[in-house]
Amino acid sequence: MQGKIALEEHFAIPETLADSAGVLPDESWRELSARLLDIHDRRLREMDAHGIEMMLLSLNAPAIQGIRDRATAVDLAGRANDYLAEQVARRPDRFQGFAALPLQDPDAATRELVRCVDELGFRGALANGFSETSDGPDMLYYDLPMFRPFWAELERLQVPFYLHPRNPLPQHAQIYAGHPWLLGPTWAFGQETAVHALRLMGSGLFDDHPRLTIIIGHMGEGLPISMWRVDNRNGWTKDMVPPSYPAKQPIAHFFHNNFFITTSGNFRTQSLVDTMLEIGSDRILFSADWPFENIDHAAIWFDHASISEADRRKIGRTNADALFKLNLGVTPEQIAPAVMAA
Repeated sequence: MQGKIALEEHFAIPETLADSAGVLPDESWRELSARLLDIHDRRLREMDAHGIEMMLLSLNAPAIQGIRDRATAVDLAGRANDYLAEQVARRPDRFQGFAALPLQDPDAATRELVRCVDELGFRGALANGFSETSDGPDMLYYDLPMFRPFWAELERLQVPFYLHPRNPLPQHAQIYAGHPWLLGPTWAFGQETAVHALRLMGSGLFDDHPRLTIIIGHMGEGLPISMWRVDNRNGWTKDMVPPSYPAKQPIAHFFHNNFFITTSGNFRTQSLVDTMLEIGSDRILFSADWPFENIDHAAIWFDHASISEADRRKIGRTNADALFKLNLGVTPEQIAPAVMAA
């Protein structure tokens, strides 16, 4: 399929590059670091070769979220966003940006969000999981009341928020002790992000801000197959007590109405079909997860996945075009069938 839009695609600046060390085996570091620092060379060649018209770029993880000093986080987020804006300005036909936000300081994060959207033209924000702090709880999850003004501003701006994974802090990762292979993309990333997403759903956030849009990757971090069980065990049946969380609707209601899911790093048709059955093809978006996954693996799988061509166009292009207000229109590939039919 030509004209795909991909939106969990990462870059690094020199100050954040080392944050990605260890995600892949050490022998891959030279390759991975080169991929992270490149935007206009190999990345564009890979896009051209595999039918990707546009990437929405985001800073690598944990980056800003892993900086415990608030002032340092604020400064580096601003510089990273300025750098990304410069890169997007070179090829706005191929790249757009997600804001990196210093959520250790919700007020500063809100100001940076507004600047990135209104002045830099970014299409949303991406946070790498919880934010660390040095003067309070060591982890800040975004269901906390202190973040409600931030969410209100995000809703006003009508741009999506991508909740991207990170590993748990070592002091909270005892379940992985002796099994480091479970950390990162193998398992811990998905578990951490799924719990964070459930916290948002159960907190009442979407009752107060029903127009918020959250994106999660990797075919939903395991959540699509869990929605029925989560609600069934939390009192949303007539024989059980009401749920103990603040939200006024079943968890699945918010999952279906406030969340989008990307295919990043999960290139399996059975998983895609399950996700389509749970939330529908209108809420799924193509992504590769470059440079941590290969663009050719993502694109070749997606282009040949056993789904309808109508769903392939939605997931590959038109859903993202509408969600991010890109106004890219249709591709020649999409026009051709209509011309032939006429």
